[in-house]
Amino acid sequence: MMPIESLWPFGRKKKAPTKRLEHDDVSYSSLAKIRVPVDQLAIGMYVTELDRPWVETSFLFQGFEIKTEAELRAVKDICDYVYIDSTKRRKIVQTPVKAKKKVFASEKPLEIPSYGAPPPKKLGQFEKEFSRAEKAYDNAEAVVSDFMRVVENGGGIDSVLAKNAVSECVESVLHSPDAMLWLSQLRNKDEYTAQHSLNVSILSIVLGRHINISVADLNRVGLCGMMHDVGKLLIPPEILHKSVPLDEEEIRTMKTHTRLGYNLIKSSGNMNSSVAIVALTHHEQLDGRGYPRRLQENGISHFTKIVSIANAYDSMTSDKGHQKGKTHLEATHILTNLAGTHFDPMLVVKFIESIGVYPPGSLVEMTNGCVALVVEVHDHAKLRPKVVIILDEEKNPVSERIIDLSSMAKDKRGNVYTIKNIIKAKDWNVDVSKYYREGLLQKSFTMSR
Repeated sequence: MMPIESLWPFGRKKKAPTKRLEHDDVSYSSLAKIRVPVDQLAIGMYVTELDRPWVETSFLFQGFEIKTEAELRAVKDICDYVYIDSTKRRKIVQTPVKAKKKVFASEKPLEIPSYGAPPPKKLGQFEKEFSRAEKAYDNAEAVVSDFMRVVENGGGIDSVLAKNAVSECVESVLHSPDAMLWLSQLRNKDEYTAQHSLNVSILSIVLGRHINISVADLNRVGLCGMMHDVGKLLIPPEILHKSVPLDEEEIRTMKTHTRLGYNLIKSSGNMNSSVAIVALTHHEQLDGRGYPRRLQENGISHFTKIVSIANAYDSMTSDKGHQKGKTHLEATHILTNLAGTHFDPMLVVKFIESIGVYPPGSLVEMTNGCVALVVEVHDHAKLRPKVVIILDEEKNPVSERIIDLSSMAKDKRGNVYTIKNIIKAKDWNVDVSKYYREGLLQKSFTMSR
């Protein structure tokens, strides 16, 4: 893992702009043409040049008057400076103007506290939180599946239902992130897109909690994660669900999902602009080699930086047709190698910290040969979590029981239970979801009392 000293601080956030409204007939006064820093822009100014090519933005016209706060914010989010036309500036008349419908809800930038601060304490215990986490997860899964079916049939997104579902997930993560992480491991590969969107939402919330962002921002980043891949629902099914690698033309088509998602979310009412921006930019990279706009570090928002890490991790650890999922350790090793080029280095470190070396729901082999499922990670002993033993030393099924490795519990031979490594469920013919369906944790909790 790269040393902390090699990590650089965040630059100023840049966001993708919103499309401007059509021109009206207006009266202008003459001014000299000047280069204007974006923090000095005002409504009524006429922008003719940006500090970047127009084709790299989503503005509809090359040259426009700034008429609304939304348009003013859009320019500020994408540029450092612009040029104002020498002959066009509207005279601002102090008369009431009927407000036009906002494309996005108003919002403040994401504020990240000092990385040196420890993560907040869990508000609850895994055992007590698990029941509520199940309800929140099931509800969110139903919401995601429902809006995806609606979108596939040409409908829009119910932002109220989505926000409520995310809010329940945030509340659960604040009480016990382990419970939500455990549930996120139970993937249904037949509904990968829906499951992936929910998992990315949860992983983004878990990371956000770990770096102490506000509850409001946890809700925003969770919604960004839930909606980041919505554009894929508009990709032809024969490409989206293809079981073998895509050809070059199909890859180009698949990459359009970022702009498709951006436009779809923009058309939805009462949706924060950050949600659409993350849908557009979650495949951008710090080194400028991502897509669709080849943004560099300072042009990528914190929301996108968080969601892109969660997206990559969940994608790598999932089974998808022609690709078998990697283990947690394999995925985090790749994330670490890509830190600084693809992903924000400090956020990669914090992400790995947030889910632990042995994340809840992962399958591990003990040094004595037993196989167990990780249940809950201790903040004070991350290498010795609570686990449920499911196979004995000879890999035979056993009556499940929870063992707290931090208590230095010993096996029947007197050896301390210690994790050897993370293993893949398929390698041992283990159906993790079966244990969930059969109430593994509930039975184990009862037996452990």
